[in-house]
Amino acid sequence: MKRFILLLALLTAFPPLATDMYLAATPHLQKIWQQPLSIINLTLSLFFLTYCISLLFYGPLSDRYGRKPPLIIGILLFILASILCALSQNIWMLIGARILQAMGAGAASAISLAMARDRLESGQREKVLSQISVIMALAPMIAPLIGSMIMEYLSWPWVFICQGIMGLVALWGVVMTPESHAGHDNAASVASLFRSYVRVLSNYRIVGLVFCNAVTSLPIFAFIAASSSIYIDRFQMSETLFGIFFGVNAFCFMLGSMICMRFGKRLGTSRMITLGYGGIGSGGILMLSVNFSNYWQLALPMGIVTLSLGLSRPPSNNLVLEQATCDAGTVSSTLVFSYFICGAMSMAVVSLDWPDKIQFIGWMACVSGAISLSLWLFLKKYLRGLKD
Repeated sequence: MKRFILLLALLTAFPPLATDMYLAATPHLQKIWQQPLSIINLTLSLFFLTYCISLLFYGPLSDRYGRKPPLIIGILLFILASILCALSQNIWMLIGARILQAMGAGAASAISLAMARDRLESGQREKVLSQISVIMALAPMIAPLIGSMIMEYLSWPWVFICQGIMGLVALWGVVMTPESHAGHDNAASVASLFRSYVRVLSNYRIVGLVFCNAVTSLPIFAFIAASSSIYIDRFQMSETLFGIFFGVNAFCFMLGSMICMRFGKRLGTSRMITLGYGGIGSGGILMLSVNFSNYWQLALPMGIVTLSLGLSRPPSNNLVLEQATCDAGTVSSTLVFSYFICGAMSMAVVSLDWPDKIQFIGWMACVSGAISLSLWLFLKKYLRGLKD
């Protein structure tokens, strides 16, 4: 079971590992290729956009053919694309390679949740998802530090070489793991894929919970896209110190997941989600009420936002899976797709020429917290498997 949990954590961590390790290199690439931040950040926003679109296919395919075949193909594509990223000679080559990388990464995230749904019962699954969140939070803590060290002692292509090695480790883990879903005999046609999404999207409980989850991604992904610009350019922070501060922010996410894992049964699913959504909005209010003169005044409210996200995400993800009686792969794809497509849009918008990016992130946190909390309070009395 421990090996299975570690594999799920690694597969779920593909997106943060593929982005956060690369953040410290963005100011450097901006200088050597003489491109504005909005163009450089296309390597982030288009990564997530492509990643999200690919999610819509991997889930239904895993329902049809089993979890392992599409997952292995996706990881192989990720490894190949990582090599192409390292060989890029200009920003447009890198953007193209990142799009291919995203196509492969989508398999890991979509199918890992479906594998958890296959092998784990509801109560055990919520605990395991909390454990995965704790382990996964190490990725954005360690990845920027690794990226910063690579930028200091080697060069930026080594960032993507390291990602390719990560893909090889994941590939070995998947090959050694038994198949968790045998698949079925329905034709893997566009019509059957469409029908599976009709079944999922006609379930108002799934749609409502998925929307609550998706909205919470807005402030954190805006922060990811703007963090290097804010910390390194605005506050004149070194790349190494940026990696440390970014890692501390990720530690807050891990702390929220640890609270969920340790006190989940005592607090109950409903209270954890309510506290998490409310905390995101509270962090946004604090961010808007501070006059930012140094980086510490940004770290505290963003820490509250990410801690709250870490608290709410494991139980809310499990609750979405609990509403599904069939089409687990499609439900998993819908859940992850909505979360990251909102994140991709947030990254694109925050990259525009805003007078104050910190205030913009603060408004995002306020709005997303208010929307998710309001909808959650309305939905929770209709949900199956909810523990107060």
